Amino acid sequence: MSKSQATQATSRARPLSPHLSIYRPPVTMTTSILHRITGCALYFGTLLVAWWLIAAATSQEYFDFVSWVYGSWIGQLVLLGYTWALMLHMLGGIRHLVWDTGAALEKETASRFAWATLVGSVVLTAVVWIVGYMVRGA
Repeated sequence: MSKSQATQATSRARPLSPHLSIYRPPVTMTTSILHRITGCALYFGTLLVAWWLIAAATSQEYFDFVSWVYGSWIGQLVLLGYTWALMLHMLGGIRHLVWDTGAALEKETASRFAWATLVGSVVLTAVVWIVGYMVRGA
């Protein structure tokens, strides 16, 4: 190979692999990533539950303080996120349990199942919060 041929071969545009800006991740991949993220978020949420239980066992004043924190708008937002993470992670676990039986592994079925997991988590979160406010009397 002559030097000009080698230069020409190396100067050709090389194909680029798909980049995040042009690649649309499938919903099953997105729910898999969200399942892992929500699993990590639930560790933090468990600390919130433990803090509430410790406050309940400590004193009325400390419990009132923790209740005030959870009742603030930022506390409510964190609790809403925790509830959604719990619902999504639970439904994702059920989805994986179904897959472990060998069912719903076809591409189209798995995608519908993933969408159902996402929609179901939002619906269940709304139901939990609506019921919670109804029980609380707010």
